[in-house]
Amino acid sequence: MDIRGLGYVTLLSSDLSQWRHYASQVLGMMVAGSDDEQHLYLKMDERHFRILVEKSSENGFGACGWEVAGKAAFEQSISALEQADVQVTRGTAAQAELRKVQELVHFSDPDGNRHELFWGPLQDFARFVSPVGVKGFVTNDLGMGHVVLPAPSFERCRDFYEQVLGFGLSDLMKVRFTPDPAEPQKRIHFLHCNNGRHHSLAIFECPMPHGCVHMMVEVNALDEVGRALDRVQANGVKMSATLGQHTNDQMISFYIKTPSGFDLEYGCEGLVVDWDRHTPFESTVVSHWGHDFSVGRQ
Repeated sequence: MDIRGLGYVTLLSSDLSQWRHYASQVLGMMVAGSDDEQHLYLKMDERHFRILVEKSSENGFGACGWEVAGKAAFEQSISALEQADVQVTRGTAAQAELRKVQELVHFSDPDGNRHELFWGPLQDFARFVSPVGVKGFVTNDLGMGHVVLPAPSFERCRDFYEQVLGFGLSDLMKVRFTPDPAEPQKRIHFLHCNNGRHHSLAIFECPMPHGCVHMMVEVNALDEVGRALDRVQANGVKMSATLGQHTNDQMISFYIKTPSGFDLEYGCEGLVVDWDRHTPFESTVVSHWGHDFSVGRQ
C-alpha cells in the first residue's frame, strides 16, 4: 500500500473555544470555523487544514487521515484492506466535503484505533500567516507530523500496520513509567510510510484513556520552539515533559497537554531518513538530554 503521509488528523472536543485559543495562541496555527459551527479547521501550511476538531460530548482523539497518491492507489488500497478482512466503510459525500478531499474510507486497527484513507485534498494555496508569528511548520512531502497510538494487542497491531498498510519499522524501544525494575517493560515501535519523516506513526503497548499517546507537530527553527515554550507558560498550559532531544528521530521538543486530553509534542530539527541506507535499531534511552516526563505527573 502506497501511503504518502499523514495528511490530517481529526480530534474530539467538548469545548471548541478551548481549541480555538490553544491552537492560535499557544501552537501558532490559523483557525477557521465551519458553517455548522460544529468543527474547527486548524491550518499549518497552504492546505485548507491539517487538524479537524469536531464538537463532541467527549474529549479525545478522532482518526488519522492517511494520504495516497491518487484514485488508482485509493482503490488498490481498499482492495488490499478488504483482502485482509478489514471492514472498510466508504465515506459519504458530506464527509468528503467536510474534510476537503475527493474520497475517503474509514477503518480501524485491531485495537479499534480509527483511520481514514483519502486522495485528492483541496488546496487553495492561501498563505499560512500565524497569529503569533510562527514562521512555518514542517509539512509538505513529510506529512503533517506524527501520531503515537495505544496498541495493547501489540503483535496484531504491528502486523496490521506492517503487513496490511505497508508501514516500515524505523526503530523500536522498551520503556517503563517508573524506576521500579519490577514494572514490566512496554514496547514502542516507530513506523514510517513512503516519505522521509523518521516516523509518521508509532504504536505503544498500553491502553490510553483519550485514544492517543501524543501527536507531534514540527516547526522550522529552534527559536520557534523557544517562543512556543514562552507562550505555554504565559497561557498556563500544563507541561507533560520538559525540553529535550530524542535519540531516535533527533527531535528537539517539549510535550504539553491538549484540550482533548492527550499530549502534543512541539519540536524542530527532526530527522529525515534515506530508507535505502537505514537499518532499524533499539534505543535503550528515550533522549540525549532533557524530556523529564515526571513534570506531567505532578
